[in-house]
Amino acid sequence: MLVSIDSPAPARPKWLRAPAPVGQNYQNLKTLITDLKLHTVCESAACPNIGECWNHRTATFMILGNVCTRRCGFCAVQKGGPLPVDYDEPRRVAEAVAAMGLRYAVVTSVNRDDRKDGGAELFALTIEAIREKIPGCKVEVLVPDFQGSRPAMKMVMDTRPDVLNHNTETVPRLYRQVRLGARYDRSLDMLQYAKELGGKATPVKSGLMLGLGELKEEVLQVMQDLQSHGVDILTLGQYLRPSPKHLPIVRYVTPDEFAELKEAGMRMGFAHVEAGPMVRSSYHADDSHLAATC
Repeated sequence: MLVSIDSPAPARPKWLRAPAPVGQNYQNLKTLITDLKLHTVCESAACPNIGECWNHRTATFMILGNVCTRRCGFCAVQKGGPLPVDYDEPRRVAEAVAAMGLRYAVVTSVNRDDRKDGGAELFALTIEAIREKIPGCKVEVLVPDFQGSRPAMKMVMDTRPDVLNHNTETVPRLYRQVRLGARYDRSLDMLQYAKELGGKATPVKSGLMLGLGELKEEVLQVMQDLQSHGVDILTLGQYLRPSPKHLPIVRYVTPDEFAELKEAGMRMGFAHVEAGPMVRSSYHADDSHLAATC
């Protein structure tokens, strides 16, 4: 099944609800992010968990600007010509991590296909800046595919992130609609290479969105592919349409189905599986890291 922008959406189930983005911690963090001129994927990608996470003083920082060079059909991040690289950004991210008192930080980026290294240099500099500012703080990075550049992946892995995450997002059949400019085999190669470089010291993580028209057997096959390519941590969540211009929701996956997929993933050999309607890449990231390294 291929999805169409004009497809009618199913009714949103009552059990699919997220806390509203309110509260003092939320307001304080929003002010801090604004003052330091930073971006978060929480805001740019319209994450439904922003209220819960920000009130618990956790956020996923998005480096290399907030304009993506790709036009994925699911993503709310702005698309267009990329912004100039801001080499002061790693310092400001580290300052925000220190101000929040974080012991576990998550950093991601837009796709930067305009750069030969795909933005790997800024990931490395940001990891180093956080570690220098807050010794002992763990850093998880959610990286793009770097257009398959192994030197770029090595540049990131040489800084020894605590978790290396790269999302597969969907099943191969839907890639041309969902992940324009990406290739399934390339993502698998990047994940496997990261695992080869990091070994047991660095868990490798990937995730899928469900509800875009994939079949259960396709999801199970992707899970098996990820496990056989060295992925330790798997996240499975429900796709939510950011706007009428984005790909529609084909169906809502029930909590029971997510529970079944989690059990299947653990049987396959993943160290940890985070699965549920509201799960996103960095949801309970610190717990996932602990489960994969204990």
